[in-house]
Amino acid sequence: MSTRTAPAPVPRESARRGARRTKGIAGNTLWFWLFVGPFVVGLLIFSYLPIIWSLILSFFEAYNTVTPSKFVGFGNYVDMLTDHNFLSSLGTFTLFAIFIVPLTFVLSLALALLVNQVKIARAFFRSVFFLPTACSYVVASLIWRLSIFNGVRFGLMNTILGWFGIDGIAWLSTVDPPWYWIPIVTVRLWLQLGFYMILFIAGLQRISPSLYEAAYVDGAKPGWQTFRYITLPQLRATSVAVLILNLIAAYQAFDEFYNLIGNVNFARPPLVYLYGISLGSIQDLGHGSAGALILAVIIMLVTLLQNKIFGFGKAGD
Repeated sequence: MSTRTAPAPVPRESARRGARRTKGIAGNTLWFWLFVGPFVVGLLIFSYLPIIWSLILSFFEAYNTVTPSKFVGFGNYVDMLTDHNFLSSLGTFTLFAIFIVPLTFVLSLALALLVNQVKIARAFFRSVFFLPTACSYVVASLIWRLSIFNGVRFGLMNTILGWFGIDGIAWLSTVDPPWYWIPIVTVRLWLQLGFYMILFIAGLQRISPSLYEAAYVDGAKPGWQTFRYITLPQLRATSVAVLILNLIAAYQAFDEFYNLIGNVNFARPPLVYLYGISLGSIQDLGHGSAGALILAVIIMLVTLLQNKIFGFGKAGD
């Protein structure tokens, strides 16, 4: 006759620990969603949902309404890709990027090298150069327009020119020569140099001093040689990040153009043109959505191309 052994009872203390562990996990999950939930909901409502709805609208006619009406397929995309004004706005961006990207890269790197060499009050200089980043593009553009480059006799730049006997310039309305590029580029430089300087300083502080010591032992001279063969290669990942962020920011240029010179044909970037289509007198949200998605695709392709060329994200970065 076989006998069956009853399973040993689970100790009460182990059961209590398991219950406490389960309760603790549930409590942590609740607190996680209490803190993160509002941000996730805001991201879904104000970012992802508009993107999805814009994608839908790009395949429909939508005049003066966000409700799709007549399905046109890829008609809106074809219209935008053959629209002279839209293509001209892309050309304006290209010219703007040619100015702003190299200037920002070189000047922010130079500032980072100078500030990083300072032994006394380094934090003060970092703060001084970073402070303009806290100013909004709208406020800075209005300062540039009303005080510095206002084109009248008593404007700051024309006052300086007057000291040298040079006549004043209508900075924001002169097309030939295109003086308007000077206020547009300088306001962007003033606003963003500090941010990219901080990125370069962080990269510089990651470089091991032993690399420079070994270079000096091998006969390298401080200055251009160490910068070319040690500093610049060690900053490759930071440099690519600065280039990508700067190029994307240039594609998204809106405030300085709109507040300095308005929606004019001779200097109108893509976002200003799309703003005029979508929220202007026509309010053509179908074509505006198609143009916005075309611009997003261009940004992604350029970013991927930069990653391919510079090898950003490889092991060792």
